[in-house]
Amino acid sequence: MMRVIKLTLITAFSTIVIGCSDTSKSEMATVTEDTILAATEVVHDVKPQACTHAWYSEIDSQLITDDGQGHGPDLGSLEWRSVIEFKLGIRGDSNIPARNSALWCDYINRLSTVR
Repeated sequence: MMRVIKLTLITAFSTIVIGCSDTSKSEMATVTEDTILAATEVVHDVKPQACTHAWYSEIDSQLITDDGQGHGPDLGSLEWRSVIEFKLGIRGDSNIPARNSALWCDYINRLSTVR
């Protein structure tokens, strides 16, 4: 059932985009069911960023949370996450997922790759 809903949504979106384009109808590509299925599979392959030690280290190397003398919060701790939010200028933003959630890591990952 979800697959049918997704296919319907993708088809509707594609129809709107194609209908709004300035390209002549003869130049437009036909959206096939195979194309829609391929797009749906890509959506399923997208995984949120996991909160791993390697990821914490990568983010810390970009946003440096210690004072250069080995003093700073433990990687991945709530204190560390607060410092990361501060460094990104987003501390206190109501759109940020809870610091103790896996969604937080994905949110920060998207922000840090945009920078």
